[in-house]
Amino acid sequence: MENTLDQSAIAPPATPARPEPHARLAASPLVLPVVAAASFVHLLNDLIQATLPAIYPMLKTTYNLSFAQIGLITLVFQLTASVLQPGVGFYTDKHPKPYLLPMGMLFTFIGLLMLATVNSFPLILLASACIGLGSSTFHPEASRVARMASGGRFGFAQSFFQVGGNAGSALGPLLAAAIVIPRGQGAISWFLVFAVLGIVVLTLVSRWVVRTHAAMKGRKAAVAMHNLPREKVIAALLVLSVLVFSKYIYMASMTNYYAFYLMDQFGLSVQKAQLFLFLFMAAVALGTFIGGPIGDRVGRKAVIWVSILGVAPFTLMLPYANLFWASVLTVIIGIILSSAFSAIVVFAQELVPGKVGLIAGIFFGLMFGFSGIAAAALGQLADMTSIRYVFEVCAFLPLLGIFTVLLPNIEQR
Repeated sequence: MENTLDQSAIAPPATPARPEPHARLAASPLVLPVVAAASFVHLLNDLIQATLPAIYPMLKTTYNLSFAQIGLITLVFQLTASVLQPGVGFYTDKHPKPYLLPMGMLFTFIGLLMLATVNSFPLILLASACIGLGSSTFHPEASRVARMASGGRFGFAQSFFQVGGNAGSALGPLLAAAIVIPRGQGAISWFLVFAVLGIVVLTLVSRWVVRTHAAMKGRKAAVAMHNLPREKVIAALLVLSVLVFSKYIYMASMTNYYAFYLMDQFGLSVQKAQLFLFLFMAAVALGTFIGGPIGDRVGRKAVIWVSILGVAPFTLMLPYANLFWASVLTVIIGIILSSAFSAIVVFAQELVPGKVGLIAGIFFGLMFGFSGIAAAALGQLADMTSIRYVFEVCAFLPLLGIFTVLLPNIEQR
């Protein structure tokens, strides 16, 4: 008996049993509904955003606007929708404001209401600014919510969130063509239903965020998974920015000018060319959705390698392909190229822990900014040369993916 007591006295404390997988899953039943809610409102937000450029021809005719005035509408919208995002993310990282989400959608509601009722160019500019402001508030905060609700599957949550925006961007022009164009400017008010629905869903999401923040009080703050010096972190962020640059300028060439390329190269009608564009957008949505979970499993740097540099052979072949192979390459390029964005965002968030909103704001802002500037620049290049030349030049952009070699290895297995 005495010997037994002596052994127990020196025995090491028992290691706590690890929770069973099913227990871990049962402990977070609300994670997927919250991520799905953020993705759904991302669909609504980007659907409303996509409505604005879709009605440019109607606004130009109704108010006798010049192309310069149309460009000014785009500039105001792009500035408020992209430039403000990092500022919103930076502020809310330090001072969380969960109810900023429905407030942002309220600005979108006001912008839509003005767009449906105003009758002057300055007020159209103000309406565009309100819609952009709502978007700049939504993206960094909703990205933070998706990460909070991810249960550690950051790539999956970011992909799920992003695919909602892709779907909205595809649906917006279709609904504008079906609802607004035949009925006129007043029919824009029908889209107020989407804004109201977004406000309701985001209010519920904000309540979940408030409860989650309360439950997390007293826990340790986020710490870096790496010991990189500040200079190397900044250099890595610059590399990621270059990769976003290459990705979204090529995306801008496809979304804005691919239909014109097909019409010029193969003599397709507008309707048939639009089918190819929808095929590309569907492939983008699929690639966005699968890229995040693959990054969670095999590593985000590997996904970035394959997505950016790996798509280069296919983009280089596209300008020389016949119509059949162009359709095949359209799908391949859309899937591969779009798989990187969630991996890039999550990689950057892990480089700078505790700055989820700032990083999301920077990279979503870069996405909007690069797309808008690139669309104008590529249009100018097409006027000076040819639409085919635009695609021959843009085909080389994915080769910038070679800079992925400069990214540090920060992921743990």
